Amino acid sequence: MTPDRLPDSLRCAVLPLVLALGACASAPTGAPPSPTVPSAFRHTAGVEAAAPSPAQDWWQVFQDPVLDGIQAQAAGGNTSLQAAAARLSRARALVRTAQAQRAPQVAVRAGVDRQGGPLVNAAGGAGTLLTTLADLSWEADLFGRLQQGVDAAALDAQSREALLREARLLVQANVAQTYFELRALDAERALVDAAANAWRETVAITGQRLRTGSVAELEVVRAQAELAAIEAEGQALQRRRAQLEHALALLAGVPASNFELPPQDLRAPLPPIPAGVPASVLTRRPDILASQRAVQAAQARAGLARTAWFPSLTLTASGGSASSDLGQLLQASTRAWSLAALVGGVLFDGGRREAGIQVAEADLEEAAAGYREQILTALREVEDQLASVQLLAAQSRNAATAVDLGRRASVLAESRYRSGLASQLDVLDARRTELRNQRDALQVRSAQYQATVRLIRALGGGWEVAANR
Repeated sequence: MTPDRLPDSLRCAVLPLVLALGACASAPTGAPPSPTVPSAFRHTAGVEAAAPSPAQDWWQVFQDPVLDGIQAQAAGGNTSLQAAAARLSRARALVRTAQAQRAPQVAVRAGVDRQGGPLVNAAGGAGTLLTTLADLSWEADLFGRLQQGVDAAALDAQSREALLREARLLVQANVAQTYFELRALDAERALVDAAANAWRETVAITGQRLRTGSVAELEVVRAQAELAAIEAEGQALQRRRAQLEHALALLAGVPASNFELPPQDLRAPLPPIPAGVPASVLTRRPDILASQRAVQAAQARAGLARTAWFPSLTLTASGGSASSDLGQLLQASTRAWSLAALVGGVLFDGGRREAGIQVAEADLEEAAAGYREQILTALREVEDQLASVQLLAAQSRNAATAVDLGRRASVLAESRYRSGLASQLDVLDARRTELRNQRDALQVRSAQYQATVRLIRALGGGWEVAANR
């Protein structure tokens, strides 16, 4: 029943109060404040102008089918994603709960009442009374209290949806980073194994020369010590690889005992980063969107807290039958009905409503501060990774030069050693330097993969080139 259907006496009593308080109900509106975002990032000069298609899954730019398969497993089996999906389902259920508050509530009752005793007999009511009743109640949303509750719950659900996308992006990035770190260890293990094989050959040759008296036992011991040290490094790399393989299994949502990746070289191409990535791409970061929705939900709840000062209007209707005879229970003579309108409000609560408003406003301030911090953090993360990509590219070029020079030094040292112009220590130092330079170069390349993945995640899952470029 709406206010215009009320009896005249009730309408005259209720509507003036409604009109007097209606103008007082308000809720904070508008977009949450945010720090100034630059038009472009600082560390984008000098990077190549190319980009992956925004329509494809971002990790496919690495063109690695094994990585694609692990990502597919993680999408369906990762437990963190399943928990985030459950939180989203709960938030959506709360939206339906809030929406149900605005709908009429209908209840049906049936009862049997047996009465007796001197007092009841004197009143003429002794016996059995059968009743069937239907009750209807509806709260008029005069000041938008119920609607603001629905709006806040809907914004919470949108925030949870964005957090689910953020969790999905985080899992995808962790899978890619762990995978590339594992492949870098495979490549490093191949270098160490090759060096160990070379030293095994050296130990065998030096042992033969010792038996012929061409060299001293010291040279054999040095070669054996170098071989043992390199084999120990290879075992340490294998132990680290096993841990990364188990971490990938956890991310994919499968038992570590059933997950195995055969060794493979680090062959995926590094995607070029587009020049002049606009800072506006941060708007698609799901964590920023979630923070924005959290601020808007806090705004709605601040308005909801203010409606506690206003009265509520509840309309009720009841109808049914009552009779002492079951056969007459549904006859017209036993039927009864009632209509009522109830306006209620608290006059004194010891400051509870004012405290509730202060709590809601403090929550709003906290959410707004978190939103601003989220944007600043996103800007920092992107700038960090853009700078890393640039500096690692320069470091990779220097590392490649060091590898070439180390390889050349080893060749020269071996030649001089065979000619009797250099000692075995010179050969040892040259080989150690060559292997160290090769491993350093490989670690720099691994860091480039890590920085690229972190950059893609910081940009919200990829990048887009501006339309005018």
